[in-house]
Amino acid sequence: MTRKPRPHGLSTVAVHGGADAADADSPVASALYQSVSFVQEIGTGEGLRYTRYGNTPNAELVQRRLAALEGAEASLVLGSGMGATACALLALLRPGDHLLASQWIYGGTHKLLCQEFTALGIHVTLVDPLETRGWRRRLRKETRAIFLETPVNPTCRVLDLRPVTILTKEIGLALVVDSTFASPVNLRPLEHGADVVIHSTTKYLNGHHDVLGGAVLGTAPYIEEVRQKMMVWGQAPDPFACWLLERGLKTLDVRVKRQNENAMRVARWASERKEVRKVHYPGLESHPDHAVAQQMLDGFGGMLALELSGGGRAADRFVRRLKLFTHAPSLGGVDSLVSEPRYTSHASLTTDERARLGVPDGFLRLSIGIEDADDLIADLEHALK
Repeated sequence: MTRKPRPHGLSTVAVHGGADAADADSPVASALYQSVSFVQEIGTGEGLRYTRYGNTPNAELVQRRLAALEGAEASLVLGSGMGATACALLALLRPGDHLLASQWIYGGTHKLLCQEFTALGIHVTLVDPLETRGWRRRLRKETRAIFLETPVNPTCRVLDLRPVTILTKEIGLALVVDSTFASPVNLRPLEHGADVVIHSTTKYLNGHHDVLGGAVLGTAPYIEEVRQKMMVWGQAPDPFACWLLERGLKTLDVRVKRQNENAMRVARWASERKEVRKVHYPGLESHPDHAVAQQMLDGFGGMLALELSGGGRAADRFVRRLKLFTHAPSLGGVDSLVSEPRYTSHASLTTDERARLGVPDGFLRLSIGIEDADDLIADLEHALK
C-alpha cells in the first residue's frame, strides 16, 4: 500500500495527531464520551454512531492518531490484540483460502491459526522464516496472505521484511505484520512494504498495564472490511479504553526511547554474567539478527530474554528473589515485568515444542520499564546471587 507521510515528527504526532483544531475555551485534555448510544438524526441512517461500530468520538480520535503514527490511510481499534489479529485476517481470508504464517509467532496466535482457522476451513501452513525460498516453496494457488511478527515474541528475533515484500508484491498477496514488540517508535512496517499492521495496544501503545486492546492499520477500504468483522464478532472497545489509549500515546515516544536505553544496559550487563547462558537482545552484536535489526529498526526495543544456566529450577529461584521486577504476563508498560513463557504464552506447547522454537526451560522474558537502569540491574544481580 502507499504510505501516508506524517506532516510532523513522530513525538509530535503521538501528542497531537488526529486532533481537531482547538477553539477558545476548548479543554486541553480530550473529553471522555462514556456512552454506548448517541442521538440519531430522524429520517436517516446516515451518521449513526454506536460503540460496537467503532465510530464514537473517543474511538475515532485514537484511530486517527494511530494511523498518523504508522503512516496508514486508516486504523481501527478493537477490544484486544487477539481480536485485532482475528478480524484482520478474517477480512482477508475465506473458507478454502490458504494462509502462510511464520513458525515464530505468539502462542495465542498459533492456536488461533492452527485450531480455530482450520476449523473454519482456512488452510494454514507454518514456515521457517529463515529457510531460503521457504515462503515461495509453500505457495498455493489459494494463498491469499502472509502473516508474521517481528520482533518475535518471546525470542526477540528480528525478521527482514524486504525479501518477503518482494514476493508478496510479485504474487499479489497481502503481507500482514504484527509489530507489537516494536511499536511505531522502533518499526513502521508499512515503510518496508507491508500491507497491514497489527498491534496489541495493551502493550507499548498504552504503556501502563491498564488497558486491553488491539489495532489494525491499512488502507481505508480494507479497514472498513475489518470493521464489519469487528461488529459481527463483538470486538469493539469501550470509550474509556479508547480514552486511556489516546492518553497513553502522548508519552509513547519518550517511554519507548527510555525502555530502549534501559534494555541495552541490562542486556550488556547480563551478557557478562556466568549464571546467564544466553541473552536474547537484537541490540547486542552477538545476536543472530543484529545486522537485520540495524537496518529495520530505529531502536532495539525494551524486550529481552535470558536463558539461565540452571534451567527451569534456576528460573523459579531467580523470579522469587526479584523485588523491582513484577512476575506477571503482558509487556510494554512503564513497570518492568518478568515472565516464564512455559507458564504463559507457550503453556499449550510441550517442552520439546518450546525448545524447538527457542524457548527452553530456564527461559525468562523481561519487559524493561522506565525505572532507573542501575536499580533494575541491582535487582537482577540480587536475584542471581
